[in-house]
Amino acid sequence: MNVCEEGGSTVDLITMIENEQLKKDVPDIRVGDTVKVYVKVVEGARERLQAFEGYVLKIQGGGLSKTFTVRRVAYGVGVERTFPVHSPRVDRIEIIRRGKVRRAKLNYMRKRVGKAAKIKSTM
Repeated sequence: MNVCEEGGSTVDLITMIENEQLKKDVPDIRVGDTVKVYVKVVEGARERLQAFEGYVLKIQGGGLSKTFTVRRVAYGVGVERTFPVHSPRVDRIEIIRRGKVRRAKLNYMRKRVGKAAKIKSTM
């Protein structure tokens, strides 16, 4: 039986440590939202913020391992990037526009081009 010195289980200890590392200022992002994610990029000795703007394709996981994938089209090429929500590398997340979608994951949007790739806005 896994038991710590205080009498609690190791699962409780892991949950307690994870809860300390969760970010408190995370906005309520949903699939279909257009977001701007500011990521800390290290270049040699300097550190700068780099913005990545696109729509949320999918949200996975929960707790400390929660991730979301953002997709944008840059120079005619679709670029997707997955960010951990509670990562120290993610500085902040700004919601630019709320999207109205009826799916939990927008994988079908990868095949869409032009006007067909638009997401209805609720804001």
